[in-house]
Amino acid sequence: MQKFTRPVGELKDRVIFVNRVTKVVAGGKRLRFMALVVIGDENGHVGYGKGKAREVPMAIQKAIKRARKNLIEVPLVDTTIPHEVIGRHDAGLVILRPASRGTGVIAGGPVRAVMELAGIRDVLTKSLRSNNPFAVVRATFNALQQLRSPEQIARLRGKEVSQIYRVRTAPGA
Repeated sequence: MQKFTRPVGELKDRVIFVNRVTKVVAGGKRLRFMALVVIGDENGHVGYGKGKAREVPMAIQKAIKRARKNLIEVPLVDTTIPHEVIGRHDAGLVILRPASRGTGVIAGGPVRAVMELAGIRDVLTKSLRSNNPFAVVRATFNALQQLRSPEQIARLRGKEVSQIYRVRTAPGA
């Protein structure tokens, strides 16, 4: 998916991870904080950012500012994603699978925050190989960027949406 350029609605943010980092200098150790933040409008737009500063609030502010620049648009089908996808970053691997209505967000830690802020209400996820929050968030975004809407897939294949995508109907409809 392309980065989102148009103005979006109210953005909510969630701090995923705050880490204390030190740099050894001639006079001793220099202490700083690194914050990882995910923002989204819960309607198909989500972004992440990393910020470093001498104080935690400043690091979070910087991370939010960077996250606004990294916003992407996620194609949604009702309350889930259009198809299964695997995202990778460094050692992190995240599998996202569409789920039927009412399933909820089956995800842990950083992946859950990204899904909720993107507006995905029903999804099955599995995070493998890495517990590093930054690698997991990057792998999740890699997966979200690979998603294509049914209309995009139909256009690429030269077919109609009804030929490649079954329409899910409610029971008794």
